Amino acid sequence: MLAKLTSKNQLTVPKLALDALGIPPGGGYFEVDVQEGRLVLTPARIGTADGVRRKLEALGITETDVADAVAWARRPD
Repeated sequence: MLAKLTSKNQLTVPKLALDALGIPPGGGYFEVDVQEGRLVLTPARIGTADGVRRKLEALGITETDVADAVAWARRPD
């Protein structure tokens, strides 16, 4: 299958390829990686805030950890 790259760097993915992945028309995001000179597109799932909270809890990251990280990132140089 061929995909067209426009002058505005937009890539048109063939409908056949999206159908094979079960991705509805006009919907979805992809993670883009470059591996050995190839573009690799992987369907991405956009999470919810609750999903992020569950992930942080699973990793043992607390609200205090997040607050400390934000304070560190905002400190003047």
